[in-house]
Amino acid sequence: MLKNYSIKKMKSWKYPVIILLTIGISNTGSWIYLLALNLTVLDLTKSSAFAVAGLYIMQPTATLLTNIWSGSLIDRFNKRRILIAIDFIRALVICIIPFLDSLTAIYFIVLILGITNSIFIPTSMSYITMLIEPEQRKSFNSLRSLISSGAFLIGPALAGLIFLFGNPVTAIYINSIALFLSGLLTFLLPNLENSTIEKNSSNQLLFKVLKEDLHVVLTFSQKNFLVMKIYLTFSALVVMMTAIDSLEAAFSTTVLGLSEKEYGFLVSIAGAGIIIGSLITTVFSKKLSVELMISMGVVVVGVGYLIYSFSTTFLMAATGFFVLAFFLAFANTGIHTYYQENIPVEIMGRVSSIYSLVEAFFIILMTFSFGLATQFISLQLVIIIGAFMLLGISMYLLALNAITLKKKYLIRVKTEGKINGL
Repeated sequence: MLKNYSIKKMKSWKYPVIILLTIGISNTGSWIYLLALNLTVLDLTKSSAFAVAGLYIMQPTATLLTNIWSGSLIDRFNKRRILIAIDFIRALVICIIPFLDSLTAIYFIVLILGITNSIFIPTSMSYITMLIEPEQRKSFNSLRSLISSGAFLIGPALAGLIFLFGNPVTAIYINSIALFLSGLLTFLLPNLENSTIEKNSSNQLLFKVLKEDLHVVLTFSQKNFLVMKIYLTFSALVVMMTAIDSLEAAFSTTVLGLSEKEYGFLVSIAGAGIIIGSLITTVFSKKLSVELMISMGVVVVGVGYLIYSFSTTFLMAATGFFVLAFFLAFANTGIHTYYQENIPVEIMGRVSSIYSLVEAFFIILMTFSFGLATQFISLQLVIIIGAFMLLGISMYLLALNAITLKKKYLIRVKTEGKINGL
């Protein structure tokens, strides 16, 4: 009987393991590609840091261009086929980069890749929600966080080896191969949608449909106001973290006086923190509520950023990095599971795309504002202000989760009272 249960459990994890494998391969390849692209642009522009910074604006710019219509496409087309097509498109487009000798052309290709990424992320979230059983979601999301953080360490390490024996062009081609393999693996996943979705989707980009989809998202948001407040508050945290992180390298080298090797070691400590946090989340995911993972995660992440912002030594900065990365694993697992449990899968693409559009706009705005602020006040003071803002948002999210838990408790008490005839 126990053997049959084990076999059944192994079968239930067959497809989740394939998805995790595709995530691991594509994420590791992405890190190799990112470092290789940075070196390519530095070489092309004779070490222009500003030119490299332009690469990081491409993704939120792509989101602004894409997300107003991509949700309509995602919710109407076959999601498995979208994922396969995007992996193959990305693999092909990346192959073009080594042949480019113009910074403008590289930016354009990176923008195209950003657009495909903006479509890929909400599509994969919708497909994963459809495929993964509700009782598996917390375990799956913790494993996903573990694999993504593993790629954060393995990718740069592999890139270093490739640069040692090859060059950035070799690394770019390896990422292309990784994405092609990811697309092939996706063929092994089940087709969860019938063809009627595609047949009825010929008018998905019409203005009328986009207007109707926006109405659907806004109506859902109004009816589920608390859910969306939690989701959008977490998005505000992402905006603040991105803005602070954009100054991370400058802070570490100019304020703390770290060498490039020491800064690399500092980033590795953050990677180790998120890996250990993900491992612990995986072990205890079934015992921790989603609300607790989000609340505990975001508040201590805020504390970690505060420690980092006030740091004057490598040890203090490393402590802050480890703390924030460790608890970020809990927060990410919690918010992914919360999203899957509270957003209907049939509108998930539209909800994710439209609100990611808002998030991308504020990422560009806050990143630019933080960078501009360093021209008038000290870099450390800018980061300290940002860390206090982030902690304030974390505390607000904690309060929202407390309201959610109170509502769940009152519903449970009411239900138990009816069962007991009270």
